[in-house]
Amino acid sequence: MWRTACLSGVRRAAKTPSQLGSVETRGRSCPLLCHQFLSSSSSSTRPRAEKRRRRLERDEVIMTAQQQGTEGKEGKWSKTQEVVYRDPTPPGMRKDVSSVFPSSYSPEFVESSWYEWWEKEGFFKPEQHDHLPHRTDQIFSLCIPPPNVTGSLHLGHALTVAVEDALVRWRRMQGCRVLWVPGCDHAGIATQAVVERRLLGTKGKRRQDFTRDEFLQEVWKWKNEKGEEIYQQLRRLGASLDWSRARFTMDPGFSRAVTEAFVRLCDSGLIYRSEGLVNWSCALQSAISDIEVDWKDLCGKTSLFVPGYEKLVEFGAMFTFAYPVEGFEAEVIVSTTRPETMLGDVAVAVHPDDPRYQAFHGKQVRHPFTSRLLPIITDPTVDMELGTGAMKVTPAHDHVDFLLSQRHSLPHLSVIEGDGRMSPLCGPWLQGVRRFDARQLVVDALAEKKLFRGEKSHAMTLPVCSRTGDIIEPLLKRQWFMRCDRMAERAMQAVEDGELQIIPPHYAKTWKNWLSNISDWCISRQLWWGHQIPAYQVQIVGSTSELQEQWVWGRSEEEARRRAASRYGVKPEDVVLTQDPDVLDTWFSSALFPFAMLGWPEQTPDLKDFYPNSLLETGSDLIFFWVARMVMLGTELTGQLPFRQVLFHPLVRDKYGRKMSKSLGNVIDPLDVIQGVSLQRLQDKVKEGNLDPREQLVAMEAQKKDFPKGIPQCGTDALRFALCSHRVQGEDICLSVSQVLTCRHFCNKMWQTLKFTLGVLGENSAVVSTLKETVPAGSVERWICSRLYSTVLQCERAFEAYELHAVTAALYSFWVHNLCDVYMECVKPVLAKPEEGAGIQNNAEPGASRSQEALSVLFHCVSVSLTLLSPFMPFITEELWQRLQPFTPTAPAHSSLSMQPYPQSSQLKHWHFSKEEEDFLLVQEVIRVARSLRARCGLTKEKPTMWVVCSPSQAQVLLHFSSAVQTLGRMSSLQLHCPDGEGAKLSECSAPPPEGSLVGVVDHTCRVHLHLQDVVNVDKQILQLSQKRDKLVSKLEEMLCRVQSPDHLTKVPAHVREQMDKKLSALKQELETTEDQLELLQKTQGGR
Repeated sequence: MWRTACLSGVRRAAKTPSQLGSVETRGRSCPLLCHQFLSSSSSSTRPRAEKRRRRLERDEVIMTAQQQGTEGKEGKWSKTQEVVYRDPTPPGMRKDVSSVFPSSYSPEFVESSWYEWWEKEGFFKPEQHDHLPHRTDQIFSLCIPPPNVTGSLHLGHALTVAVEDALVRWRRMQGCRVLWVPGCDHAGIATQAVVERRLLGTKGKRRQDFTRDEFLQEVWKWKNEKGEEIYQQLRRLGASLDWSRARFTMDPGFSRAVTEAFVRLCDSGLIYRSEGLVNWSCALQSAISDIEVDWKDLCGKTSLFVPGYEKLVEFGAMFTFAYPVEGFEAEVIVSTTRPETMLGDVAVAVHPDDPRYQAFHGKQVRHPFTSRLLPIITDPTVDMELGTGAMKVTPAHDHVDFLLSQRHSLPHLSVIEGDGRMSPLCGPWLQGVRRFDARQLVVDALAEKKLFRGEKSHAMTLPVCSRTGDIIEPLLKRQWFMRCDRMAERAMQAVEDGELQIIPPHYAKTWKNWLSNISDWCISRQLWWGHQIPAYQVQIVGSTSELQEQWVWGRSEEEARRRAASRYGVKPEDVVLTQDPDVLDTWFSSALFPFAMLGWPEQTPDLKDFYPNSLLETGSDLIFFWVARMVMLGTELTGQLPFRQVLFHPLVRDKYGRKMSKSLGNVIDPLDVIQGVSLQRLQDKVKEGNLDPREQLVAMEAQKKDFPKGIPQCGTDALRFALCSHRVQGEDICLSVSQVLTCRHFCNKMWQTLKFTLGVLGENSAVVSTLKETVPAGSVERWICSRLYSTVLQCERAFEAYELHAVTAALYSFWVHNLCDVYMECVKPVLAKPEEGAGIQNNAEPGASRSQEALSVLFHCVSVSLTLLSPFMPFITEELWQRLQPFTPTAPAHSSLSMQPYPQSSQLKHWHFSKEEEDFLLVQEVIRVARSLRARCGLTKEKPTMWVVCSPSQAQVLLHFSSAVQTLGRMSSLQLHCPDGEGAKLSECSAPPPEGSLVGVVDHTCRVHLHLQDVVNVDKQILQLSQKRDKLVSKLEEMLCRVQSPDHLTKVPAHVREQMDKKLSALKQELETTEDQLELLQKTQGGR
């Protein structure tokens, strides 16, 4: 299994540690061809040494990194920004938004009450579709990947919810009949392990102290107490799931589906019972799946805790010993990291072309402890370059050896039993000894016989049970297997024929590669919690012949009895049945979820309406464990693909690029991001985990540097928006809390936008016109309306392509850069004093109220934008949309924003003004240059005159948007000049700009000139900046002296040095800015 072959001679060059130690490669059992399955996995084919090197490099980065505080942004966060407001709304009632609009955004206040109201009103049920005026005939259905009942949500779950809920809400708002089914997996191994620990801690009893029924009662008791927690977390994330259809994989209805599936597959010959090599956890005394195996990299000799051992056990050592060749004065030297398994050796293998062993072909070596003669066999798979070129063959405890034994018809000797103790085959001196205690006894015995040739430290990868921390042992066991080759062929064909679409498409290659090399799947587990296998061992009353391993199966014991009676030609009452105590692999029941959740095998209305599902969205790491199995079993049992599309999202990694894992202590609980959490609590969570001491140190150091003040309260909306802002069809997501905090600032921006909008709506007597009636005439109005049309078009196209990051980018850009930074700044002068009729446009429609037009455009831009954002940020958009409703010109289609029609570009075609959008690009560049000049010379409140020297066509554009240029550029007036008489036809063209103006370049034909003399006393400004510069230089020199002193690195604490470095950097930046401003003003002074 995890025996390293560097010195033992035979190991395939492409063989990975996962192949060495996993009965289920990529989640499938491999009793026959286990070595084939990881050829398509890039993460597994990467050499373990390289992965270990990269991990150590990342750890070093963490340990040496400076304190950042969510990358510099968390440090700017203060508790005063976390304003708390009380929401008196009773649970399930619609929130009262008629109260005073709070001055600051509070996630806790905004996200309260809405979900309970949505759920009570049944907005998430497909039956709500019948009440929508904009309903269509389209159906959209999917299931959530059921999280384990034992767990709590991590950011991977949060990404799944954010993506799926955005798609579900979008389709629902489009008028589709939507069903999104929640579920929870019984998680056989994980749940049993949790309950066993609980019973040991509370009652001091082990599982074996209970009967099976008593233990299962304890599990159900625990599930009923804790099982709802995962659902409450999903609600907290805003998932619009139909809770009335929630499914637990151990519910009676679901269990019937599992039994039906097993019986049908047995009847068709796809499930059979056989002996095979499995991943075995001695602590659980069960086979486990590959997903429950963690790989621990060891650099050499390492002492580890193993369940059941009082002292630490050493791993990472290579042991070398000799086998005497029978009839020769010679020996064959082999090496292993597991000398205790040599009692199960049945041969020594060499390469047929290896000249060192030509004379020994067909000879035998004698086992030093059992005196058995072991053949020396030849096999071309042996690598002559590895070690001595000779390999010990232990088929019952190594996957590759098992395959080799089948080719050479070698026997299988199991020398380790299911409880981890040595078997009777080892002899009295070892029988009953624990496997790792036996290791030293074997080494001592070899040394006593003078056959031991040495021990040395050796890098290796150790398979560890993720549930118990036990070291995985490959054991030969009789299990239930499922034939997969025929089903896999159909699954591949479905993708090739386009019946099943995989997104992103590059996963189709991975799909084909893996399914092409598939082997049979071990589906039985030696547990008590789970679906007990509906198979029965048969005994016939009064029969003189023994029935060896005779099995029948049935939907009930009575059906199985009838089957047995029919098969053996006896009366049913003469049949004695004993049900298999094993349970089915959790992934077996999970593979039935898309149709079992809808009532299969009964032909329920839900099954008829919503199967096949429209889409499956899940993490790319489940492509084999879950997705392929759903496709295979769905097609086999229902005759249809379970879904038409599969959308894979990438893994979520931390900011250092490490996979978020409990074993690394870098998992971030999404609720900690939503609610906020202290550094102390984060550190406590790491300590509560069972981490390696080094990993714990690295994890806690990373937390100290990333979250020195803990994680600030960001809210659900900000977390969801941040997750969807990443390219879900791209590379793995490296998420940092600072990105979520940026989205929290965006929420505050939205809040302040509505505060302004509601303010001007309340102060103005003008009535907002309908969207259809609002036909903008002013230049800036036409531009912002066209920008909104283009944004809606972008959202439509990106949603259809599942490019959610493009949707969020378009919406963020419109709200922040177009609506807030441009349009609201332009309309403030108009809406602040509407009675003056002071417009911001030069070409407003005759007779139209400029303030009313601006008010209507502002209202619809905000309202439509909130609707566009609703699938991503359901709470804040509902809150703000509800507050906007008193001013709406028409009654909404529904009482909740979540059920409103999603905006369509066809509804906004009258707002499409492509020329305004194109022309405004020049305006934005001119404003950018003007603002840069203002900043460089230190202007704040002053408003100088601005000249723009440009071509006549550019002058026409700037004239069209002149008020916007003045307002956004903070200029007292705008003068346009076209050189060389080019602007003779433009009456608005002025004389050239005065000498001594500051100049900024827009492009080769356009330059901006600022005349400062009228607004700034240049001489006084130069004097002030000179004095400021002198003070900064003095401070900088003083600090440099301290930093460059010989004792600085040795005597000054690291955190103090870090603070001084930051201050030094800030001083340098401030000095550079001051000198830049001074230089500009001196040029201006010289030009007078």
